[in-house]
Amino acid sequence: MKEKIPQSLRNWFIAHFIIDVLIGFPLLFFPTQTLSFIALEHESVLLTRLVGAALIGIGLVSLATHKAGRESYHALLMLKLFWSAAAVIALMISIWSGAPIVAWPALIVFLCFFIIWEYYYKQLFSK
Repeated sequence: MKEKIPQSLRNWFIAHFIIDVLIGFPLLFFPTQTLSFIALEHESVLLTRLVGAALIGIGLVSLATHKAGRESYHALLMLKLFWSAAAVIALMISIWSGAPIVAWPALIVFLCFFIIWEYYYKQLFSK
């Protein structure tokens, strides 16, 4: 197993922080306006704020630990894998059930992150 965390993975953690905060902040603090902007006027403000809070929380953990060691990356990559996989499943079910077009870009983003996290997890922690 490799002992050093690749700089590219550390950079992905920073990118993940930026993306999560850019999306999470308006969902948490301006849910009605954000939902209106992406044509989801009838969705729950409470659930929108919870998604925003989750994105900000995960993004901040990415920032706080981007210089951490191997054990932290192991735990965080597992979290990111489970979170992105669950989001992909939820979005696919929603699309199948007739979700608006905005679900497709979200699906693509979560699927891309899942592939990134899976790649690094396998590189660093598979036997």
